[in-house]
Amino acid sequence: MDFLTFINFFIIPGLIVGAIYASGAIAINLLFGVLRFANLAIGDMITLGAYWALMAKVLGAPLWLALICSIVLSAMCALLLDKLFYAYLRPKPRIMMVMASLGVAFMIRAVVQVIWGVDPLSYSTGISRPERYAGLLLKDRELWTLAVIVSVFVGLFSYLKFSKWGKALLAYANNPELVSLCGVSVTRLIFITWLIVGTLVAICGFFMGLNTELKSMMGWHLLLPMFAAAILGGVGRIEGAIIGGFIIGLLEEMSVLVFPAEYKSAVAFVVLIAILLLRPTGLLKGKVL
Repeated sequence: MDFLTFINFFIIPGLIVGAIYASGAIAINLLFGVLRFANLAIGDMITLGAYWALMAKVLGAPLWLALICSIVLSAMCALLLDKLFYAYLRPKPRIMMVMASLGVAFMIRAVVQVIWGVDPLSYSTGISRPERYAGLLLKDRELWTLAVIVSVFVGLFSYLKFSKWGKALLAYANNPELVSLCGVSVTRLIFITWLIVGTLVAICGFFMGLNTELKSMMGWHLLLPMFAAAILGGVGRIEGAIIGGFIIGLLEEMSVLVFPAEYKSAVAFVVLIAILLLRPTGLLKGKVL
């Protein structure tokens, strides 16, 4: 196998999948940092975001507008889910919010299956052929996936590092008691957190569906690699989620060099067990679950 073949068939797919994992892992870390619970409904929220875009596409919207519609609807759904199922549980032990999120996941999946069915669907039909760029084979949708997701990462980092509420969000994730004493509106921070999470799950679901196909269980299957990416990078660390996502994506794709493709999904499980045993704080020394 020559170097370009290795890049085209292992590195590029790994980067695409890794970027998608990273966007979901950021949502997991952001929720854990602010609300201090592991949201098991993230996967099915991603599925719902993918199907929101499909609904907009069926109604005649171009793909870019379908993505925007998905972001808006997913953000609204995230805020609604918090209002209905999580808000009154915040003063209670965190395990109750985790268990509630599992129930929310089952509820969202049931709604998706009732409305859109269980058969695989797609945003477009036909064969998409890659273009050659200096020996690299890339499809248009792969270029758009990397371009949009990396732009979202840059925009999110800029917001968190330089805006007033972004800095407050990071400060609250590190020391919620001190930030509360400073008079910062915790309700506003939670509202912003869910807006960001809704945006991230919509982007994750849309580009997963664009590069593969839409299934009612797609988000559930993403849950393990996304949590592995979040824990590998460091729980609560946004930059750690990005690093962990790309590592998991690349390891999954390169694992087929050694093991049959059927075992690709086991890579995230092995990495998760290894990091919990050897370095539970992750690569960037995040929080311990």
